[in-house]
Amino acid sequence: MQKSQPTDNLFEILANPYRRQLLVALLDHNPQDDRDLDPLGVASDEVDPEVLEIELVHTHLPKLADLGYVSWNRDTNEISKGPNWEEIAPLLQLIHDHQDELPDDWL
Repeated sequence: MQKSQPTDNLFEILANPYRRQLLVALLDHNPQDDRDLDPLGVASDEVDPEVLEIELVHTHLPKLADLGYVSWNRDTNEISKGPNWEEIAPLLQLIHDHQDELPDDWL
């Protein structure tokens, strides 16, 4: 049985807590600024801001942009909902609406 590529992409994207955090933040604040490394204010003392920035610029944003979930302007540091946003929006809204029922590390 062949897997659905969009569904696989959704779960791969949502598997990372930082990407979940960034995407959920876009529900309420579109666009975001990629200089805001912690859009929901959930970073802990264990997170090195330099490492987070490297991961953001070299891993998370390129992956999200390649799938069309976000549009990322490197010149202006702006992140906004991308052309394929509607593929992921229902799951993000579900996560957002039920944050208090989900494990703490989800967002």
